[in-house]
Amino acid sequence: MNRPRHFNLLARVLHWAMALAILAMLFVGAGMVVSLQYRAQLLDLHRPLGIAILLLAVVRLVNRLTRPTPALPADLPAIQKFAAHASHWLLYGLMLAMPLIGWAMLSAGGYPIPLFGGVHLPAIVPHSPEVYGMLRPLHGVLAYVLFATILGHLGAALFHAWVRRDEVFGQMARGEQE
Repeated sequence: MNRPRHFNLLARVLHWAMALAILAMLFVGAGMVVSLQYRAQLLDLHRPLGIAILLLAVVRLVNRLTRPTPALPADLPAIQKFAAHASHWLLYGLMLAMPLIGWAMLSAGGYPIPLFGGVHLPAIVPHSPEVYGMLRPLHGVLAYVLFATILGHLGAALFHAWVRRDEVFGQMARGEQE
């Protein structure tokens, strides 16, 4: 297979847009936990942002599965190649799981799930305090896992950009140069 030197435009746009959305979501989620005064407003932002991230993650995953990706450097140690692939798939899994778990948690809690302008999401699981009690801490724990994975991803990107000075960071930062 002839692999491209850079990720395609859709992949790059989704990557950076979702990076901003997920970073915002982590701050909104943390703010919801510590703020009583702004909790309702932050929750009103958290739900539609989570659904937007879910929809974008689906588009991104389809793009990833149907378009070839650039190869990692041939001289990259096998353990680092494994870590790169594993962390990317973990990120995809979390980008899909976090919004779905949040949606299921609210559904199990019997809470309405308003998005905007009177649009509400349907429940995806039946009302169940037991399921709600399981999903709520899971959502929080996975938020920490997501944050740690993002920090590792950022650290690896900076390692490639500043230490190895290879093209890995540039594969997502810019397109083909004419």
